[in-house]
Amino acid sequence: MALLPVLKVAIAACVISITSWLAGKRPELAGFIIALPIASLLALAFSHLEHHNTQASVTFAKSILIGVPVSWLFFAPFFVAERWGLGFWGAYALGIALLVSGYFVHKYALGLIS
Repeated sequence: MALLPVLKVAIAACVISITSWLAGKRPELAGFIIALPIASLLALAFSHLEHHNTQASVTFAKSILIGVPVSWLFFAPFFVAERWGLGFWGAYALGIALLVSGYFVHKYALGLIS
């Protein structure tokens, strides 16, 4: 069973490496690919294979469903960066701060549907 963690890391690393490489050549395609629920698909399958717990997998999927729109908070500062005079790192830091606050929204929302 020691092969599963190595396989998980290898697959995730390949997906990230390929999309980051592609971002230099075709950023719109790379953005579309990375926006796909590839990580969610992989994580749900790997988690279920590893733990064989259907209820935990369902809860995990619900958490992802709520977490996806909440995670968009990270990108919001990039839309106003020029208007607000934010550089990349300013928008990035503000996005992280919004994402941290979004965690509490996620936690509350998950409590409502669980």
